[in-house]
Amino acid sequence: MPNPPISIEQQGHRTLLKWHRARRKASDPAFSPRRILEGMQLGASVEVDLVLHADHGFAILHDPDLHPTTTGTGRVSGASAQDLRRLFLRGNDGAPTRDRVMLLDDLCDVLQTASVHPGAVLQLDLKEDRSSLPPAVIANFARAVSPFAAAMILSGGDSAAMAALAAATPGLKIGYDPTYPGILDDLTSAEDHMAFIRRALRQAPDAGMIYLDHALVLAAEAQGVDMIGIVHADGRRVDAWTIQSVTPATLDAVRRLLALRVDQITTDDPEGLAAAFADDQA
Repeated sequence: MPNPPISIEQQGHRTLLKWHRARRKASDPAFSPRRILEGMQLGASVEVDLVLHADHGFAILHDPDLHPTTTGTGRVSGASAQDLRRLFLRGNDGAPTRDRVMLLDDLCDVLQTASVHPGAVLQLDLKEDRSSLPPAVIANFARAVSPFAAAMILSGGDSAAMAALAAATPGLKIGYDPTYPGILDDLTSAEDHMAFIRRALRQAPDAGMIYLDHALVLAAEAQGVDMIGIVHADGRRVDAWTIQSVTPATLDAVRRLLALRVDQITTDDPEGLAAAFADDQA
């Protein structure tokens, strides 16, 4: 039986393959409950996104709008928990799947009955800022997540939002994503890249994982700046996102990331990426 697609090992260094939106392979729909559970049982790093709904909880969705990724319409924030549970996820082709939209509460209920591998990590990627988190939302999050906090990491771009949720959820690890649209145009020199990564580390002193656009990491490398090395020197780890498909160009990018000893690579095709490097690990 082949090894599960959860990591690549090269030159004595193990790089985790994170299942982006809980995809094991490129053809998978996003956020399939079956894949989330499978990944957690195999010991994978699995990522899901959190969007606030009307009943002070979170839906396992990426976008603020229900269309086109579900059978619903309108804003997620305007939908009740009951409304959301009636909806189905859509596949990559836009057709409805058999999987219903999950809420964070539903996911935690599933985990309660599952045999979670001790090496598995579920990343909760927060799509909200601090102003969207009243006390009721924070309390509901903590109630749902606390039993599984040791197997989870909360990530996002608003360090204050993550700090508020983590403070209410003992044992929950946090990660920080300082990237933003247009960053590759803004950072043009070695000094720019160096200042950016050092500022990111200052902004989220409690974040154990720093999430960086893989193109940014490689652009910095071309300027002579090893962002991964700088983060490692500060005692943190790096996730490089997102390898969407396996092509000659993306394989070259992954080889460069592996040479920099990246800790984790986010990908929509963990199975394909692991297979592409299987010969190197034989």
